[in-house]
Amino acid sequence: MEAIIEVSGFQYEVKENSKVKVPKLKGNIGDKVKFPIMMLIDGNKPSMGDPYVKNAECEAEILRTAKSAKKLRYKYKSKKNYRRKGSHRQWFTEILINSIKSHV
Repeated sequence: MEAIIEVSGFQYEVKENSKVKVPKLKGNIGDKVKFPIMMLIDGNKPSMGDPYVKNAECEAEILRTAKSAKKLRYKYKSKKNYRRKGSHRQWFTEILINSIKSHV
């Protein structure tokens, strides 16, 4: 069973027992979290939501919260001796999809 879930305004295609990196969530390691399902694919029969599929939810477990790899950015203006280098590390939470339930 596959599903498209919404987490913090982003959409992710997930399967049971898969790991997904999502924007940072509140909670501790081992906490259970639930997400609404936007589209449910059971075999060859998809179910679309408006915006969410009724009586369906995705249950996941928080595995870890960490920072992603460093991303560099540069600013440069020609002929002005202006050069700047900056960086950013975004927080993320890795979750394990335990179950995708549909009560239809």
